[in-house]
Amino acid sequence: MSYLKFDKNLLINLDQSLPKEMLRTNQAGAYHCTTLTGCNTRKQHGLLVIPIESMGDKPHVLLSTLDETVIQHGAPFNLGLHRYRGGVYSPNGHKYIREFDCEGVPRMTYRVGGVILTKEKIFISQENRILIRYTLVEAHSATTLRFKPFLAFREVNSLCVENDAINKTVEPVDNGIATCLYDGFPTLYMQFSHKAEWIEQPNWYKDIEYVKDLERGVPYCEDLWVPGYFEVPIKKGESIIFSAGVSPVSPRSLKKMYETEIASRTPRSSFFNCLKNSAKQFYVRKGDAMYLISGFPWGIVLARNTFMALPGLTLAIDHRADYEAIMNTALKALLHFAETGETSERIHGIDLPDIPLWALWAIQQYAKTIGADRARELYMQAVASLIDYILRGGHPNLFVDAESGLLSTDGHLTPVSWMNSTLGGAPVVRRTGRLVEFNAMWYNALMFASSLAETMPELEERRNTWLAEAEKMKKPFIDTFLNESGYLYDYVDGTYAEPSVRPNMAIAIGLDYSPLDRRQRKSVLDVVTRELLTPKGLRTLSPKSYGYRPSYVGSPEEREFAMHNGPSRPWLMGFYADAYLRVFGMSGVGYIDRMLIGFEDEMGQGCIGSLSQLYDGNPPYTGRGAVSHATNVAEVLRAYRSVKRFEQ
Repeated sequence: MSYLKFDKNLLINLDQSLPKEMLRTNQAGAYHCTTLTGCNTRKQHGLLVIPIESMGDKPHVLLSTLDETVIQHGAPFNLGLHRYRGGVYSPNGHKYIREFDCEGVPRMTYRVGGVILTKEKIFISQENRILIRYTLVEAHSATTLRFKPFLAFREVNSLCVENDAINKTVEPVDNGIATCLYDGFPTLYMQFSHKAEWIEQPNWYKDIEYVKDLERGVPYCEDLWVPGYFEVPIKKGESIIFSAGVSPVSPRSLKKMYETEIASRTPRSSFFNCLKNSAKQFYVRKGDAMYLISGFPWGIVLARNTFMALPGLTLAIDHRADYEAIMNTALKALLHFAETGETSERIHGIDLPDIPLWALWAIQQYAKTIGADRARELYMQAVASLIDYILRGGHPNLFVDAESGLLSTDGHLTPVSWMNSTLGGAPVVRRTGRLVEFNAMWYNALMFASSLAETMPELEERRNTWLAEAEKMKKPFIDTFLNESGYLYDYVDGTYAEPSVRPNMAIAIGLDYSPLDRRQRKSVLDVVTRELLTPKGLRTLSPKSYGYRPSYVGSPEEREFAMHNGPSRPWLMGFYADAYLRVFGMSGVGYIDRMLIGFEDEMGQGCIGSLSQLYDGNPPYTGRGAVSHATNVAEVLRAYRSVKRFEQ
């Protein structure tokens, strides 16, 4: 039985099937994303969505969807599905669906009378090309397939409206056509492995509605251009492959290209394999550089998310070489900023104050997984540079207090931590002064750097300085953050201590080195468990705290306010698991293992095989935001591997 299989009863019920989405990427920034039924419910959905370098490298929807029609005895049966203005669905092709299987490649099975047709989709790695293989499993009479392409040629966060500026020219190519609707866009080539007849029938399909955007209170209706349709006869047992890409292809090569790509895939046959596949979808190669996308379908390359997610997306799935490639790219940008103050065009947010701390944490995970010797060889110089950079006050918004050794930052006017939602340009959660996770990570970084330099006599003087700094801040950390209720203040600004129970304290107790002793860690852990823990991670704010908003719903403003005031974040489970296992040891393994079951349930929900950006803080803990989020996949993977290592 397939691990990810959905039957007819679920698929024909749009209330159940439309919330389920699927994602495929080419590890070069392009993706395909839609619902299981193929009905696009977001403006970011599309069959072929690619980044265009000349347009700021932003993703653009070229081919929105491809409607298939089965023709027998002159009678057409359209398998497509669109939602039009007013919630009208047409042409209701979902009624022909029999099952959807996603263990290998996504495979939909349709039944139209005596016809059984399967459709399988696969993205070609490192190439802006998607292939769809249609196989006629059963038919009792002559059958023809009709394919109608819906074109957008727009940026993913925009919408297309009927206009006279489009270029309606269609050029014939081998077994297909080539077209480009607007200047500056790449040409789209649509070709088949078999001879296809092109029938020109240009038309605008107006008022296509995206229900997810409607729910979010943002523009949600657009017009799509359909220049005509293809017709291809197909025999029982025969397969036809459709290709959509930005370069022409030899039709004869499509079968081999498809089979070669399939052979390299890991089946989604378990919880771990689902997350492993999802992890690799965030990889982006650009020439010699390698990056991580923060999420889909609207993510970009973010410095903080890169360092946070890097260990889980690579080391937890035994992709050491990918860790080193991505770290090399990101670390180069960070050290360049530290030296010159110049930010990166491609890695956004490299200048934020906590980025050096997250980079040091990511290197620490490498040392723990691969070994201190290799980490020392590759990263000791960078570790020393970043530690000294912070100590000398090199960062414009990260300051070391000479007396206490504690770090402070100014977050009055702009977000400085991962809790970065804004309204009117101002932080929703105004965290400023001494932030609890900044200081815990700083202590951890000093101790880690000292440990890594232990066998290097040439660094002895600097190592002694780092150890002295860590010792100096140990008592001030406890005096500043640990309160009488047994948990940690979220931040302290002057004489004000923020009492809200937030999950940043979980980061503080989940680190390898902590100013807190085991009893103090357990006290904090008890509060986190009691007030923040859910089956989908840790809440961003305790339900007992003022301003608790458990659901990420409503207008853009309402969602921005709620983002860090209640919804749960799965990535925080990585630190929670570390803290729990550190406090309880082997006796805590079973508990963390049971907590991970809540994430395994998500493999068949939302974006199947992946994890959403956030989840409601209250039952039923519905997934919201980006359909697949890098840090969540990463840290759940890291927690999973931590449990498995304890069990060995």
